[in-house]
Amino acid sequence: MGAEPGTVLVTTDLTVGGMTCAACVTRVEKKLGKLDGVTATVNLATGMARVSHPADIGPDDLVATVEKAGYTAALPEPPRKKESATDDGDESEGTRQERHRLVVTALLALPVLVLSMAPGLQFRNWQWLCFVLTAPVAAWGAWPFHVRAVRGLRHSAATMDTLVSLGVVASFAWSSYALFLGGAGDPGMRMPFTLVPAASDGVAHIYLEAAVGVPLFVLAGRFLEARARHGTGEALRSLAHLAAKEVSVREDNGSERLVPIKELGVGQVFVVRPGERVATDGQVTDGSSAVDLSLVTGESEPVEVGPGSAVVGGAVNVGGLLLVRATAVGADTQLARIARLVTDAQAGKARAQRLADSVAGVFVPVVLALAVTTLGFWLSAGADPQAALTACVAVLVVACPCALGLATPTALMAATGRGAQLGVLVTGPQALEGLQHLDAVVLDKTGTLTTGHMTVAKVTAVPHGLGRDAVVRLAGAVEQGSEHPVGRAVSTCARRESGKQRLPDVSEFSALPGRGVRGRVEGRLVEVLAPDDDLPAALAEALAGAEFAARTPVLVRVDGTVEALIEIGDVVRPGSYRAVDRLRRLGVRPVLATGDREAPARAVAEALGIEEVHSRCTPEGKADLVRELREQGYRVAVVGDGVNDAAALAGADLGIAMGSGTDVAIGAADVTLVRGDIEALADAVLLARRTLSTIRSNLVWAFGYNVVTVPLAMVGLLNPMVAAAAMSASSVLVVANSLRLRAWQPSSSTSPAASRRRTR
Repeated sequence: MGAEPGTVLVTTDLTVGGMTCAACVTRVEKKLGKLDGVTATVNLATGMARVSHPADIGPDDLVATVEKAGYTAALPEPPRKKESATDDGDESEGTRQERHRLVVTALLALPVLVLSMAPGLQFRNWQWLCFVLTAPVAAWGAWPFHVRAVRGLRHSAATMDTLVSLGVVASFAWSSYALFLGGAGDPGMRMPFTLVPAASDGVAHIYLEAAVGVPLFVLAGRFLEARARHGTGEALRSLAHLAAKEVSVREDNGSERLVPIKELGVGQVFVVRPGERVATDGQVTDGSSAVDLSLVTGESEPVEVGPGSAVVGGAVNVGGLLLVRATAVGADTQLARIARLVTDAQAGKARAQRLADSVAGVFVPVVLALAVTTLGFWLSAGADPQAALTACVAVLVVACPCALGLATPTALMAATGRGAQLGVLVTGPQALEGLQHLDAVVLDKTGTLTTGHMTVAKVTAVPHGLGRDAVVRLAGAVEQGSEHPVGRAVSTCARRESGKQRLPDVSEFSALPGRGVRGRVEGRLVEVLAPDDDLPAALAEALAGAEFAARTPVLVRVDGTVEALIEIGDVVRPGSYRAVDRLRRLGVRPVLATGDREAPARAVAEALGIEEVHSRCTPEGKADLVRELREQGYRVAVVGDGVNDAAALAGADLGIAMGSGTDVAIGAADVTLVRGDIEALADAVLLARRTLSTIRSNLVWAFGYNVVTVPLAMVGLLNPMVAAAAMSASSVLVVANSLRLRAWQPSSSTSPAASRRRTR
């Protein structure tokens, strides 16, 4: 039921227990949806329900509604951290009980299966031994199926457990009748084994192998399926475990004290020693080191940091001692935001999965009707009663809505987790679908294709002079006293290139308004000034190139002699050319839209091979450009990092934000490139295409399996035990196919076929 206009909706996550197939998912969603103003999305793979509801309906009401549907529900608990290497941590009491039940069932069932399938091993009264071994399997081993079937019956619902329970009960009941009343209890009875059911030769056959095989294979399948599903969520659990538990806080007097991470506040300074994780997001106040961000952003190379550098919680310090001032704690950190985005993405459903869920809602009742129809048809046709019952049981057992329910969520869990490891965060399946069909992308320049801050782009030294390195060192020393962005760019470049060696001191420093700065360094007069007309030929050529690229040139004189021309500008990010080239190969049209002047915009576009350029774009102009492209039939993505990009991000088919961008841009985006590398966009497109392809193959298998096996069972061509094995294998195969996404690696280039392919 829809909410009334103006109703304030809140979102609550619930952990739902007892779901075993897509029919369970559909039932929980429908039950919650009957509440006024409530909509719910239930994920079978994670066992989570995301519920949107009016504020006057509380979590207790939602829990009670789920319990009325025959399932358990509770508010989710925060993830537990492993206390030691020997603590299994991730295995619940329920998982241990399931494993124990599977082991005992296997020990009892295997002798029955061997004796039933190998007539040469059948001794006198073998059938009675099998009966004794089968009884506890049919009762205790299959008990969870019986309990859930009865619970569903009380709520007028039928699920996969109903089918399994009926199959076990029917097989065991018929075998009991055959043993006690049908002549199968004769001490010398021998029974051949065939994969295809056959009529009896006057003595009723027993199907104890089906009575033990069905629960054994289903229990084994669900255990393997649960282990595989656990693997698909490994990336999210890894993110949760990256957070530190304790942190060493540096006091004002220089002392240190170890406190729990929850007691750390914004503004406090904490210590990060070599090999330790950064406790939370912060800014380095003292020390220099390299930090490994691979587990947080997917960036493989360690990043050098020093005073003033921002660091991310969860990163590993691989160099020297750092003092860091906390800028965000708890739920406000980038690591927490990544975990939230991954969790949100896994809660959604693709269009194909919504179709599968609607089919699953009527699947089990249809299978029950088909089983009854099969039994009635064979009996009315004069078939042997046991052959008719066997076909009926096979129909009950072979039908599998489990694979339908797992097709999308397991693929999404594996893909979003893998994406997070690669520095690509998606908000849900709709974003993946948008990435798959993308054929035009509007790229911002500053901060997206370029670094977004003034940097030394090029140094041209006079031949036979002091040399590039010496000139940069002297110019950087003079500019240490300047607050101008150009001066800071020069001094930053000099400090970076000098490594651990300090820049020399400057004396007699003076600023020349409108021209530059000068000072004395190591006894030499060093001037960093705006260029004049009197330049050597090599520098005059460099100056022309700087003006074409819209860079700011400065001239360096040492003791009155011109030594070099330094070009300052917003330089293209490493990898931007490669990223644009990969997008073109994927059939995506790149468009540059920037608020900057035409000269720098054209220079960047020419460097990257982008043909369509829109300069001096206002936020409204970018939004208009997106609308025009969509009207031309393109499915458009916008990549940006600033407040001025938010409108275009929201108006596009797909909004993509740089992880280094503003919160407004990230909030308006469907995809966030955490590592701040535009090349991650091509990785995101490839991952989306692979994920949607995996989902489609899962659904084709899930639908196709039932289309083929149910008719075979109805015509009597499937033994119930084989049917049980096939049913369990179908779910395991779907999950295993999804697990392949965990090992997916983005290719460095695309094939010629991919470069020609258009998805429009």
